[in-house]
Amino acid sequence: MEIKVLGPGCPKCEQTERQIREVVADARLDAEIEKVTDVVEIAKYGVFGTPAVVIDGEVKSVGKIPNKEEVKAWLEK
Repeated sequence: MEIKVLGPGCPKCEQTERQIREVVADARLDAEIEKVTDVVEIAKYGVFGTPAVVIDGEVKSVGKIPNKEEVKAWLEK
């Protein structure tokens, strides 16, 4: 599983990354988590609000910090 957190490094982006890392660790999932800060790379996903979360190439969230329940639901599918 490949998870990308898109954002320039703002506090909301950092909190989103922490949430995802915690859920992945708690679930003991094998996932690669990458932080993408390059605005050109972020724009390639059609995302113009951050933070954004992309899981296996699919944009799951834009412009908000997802809660742990949302993240768990995305990872179970």
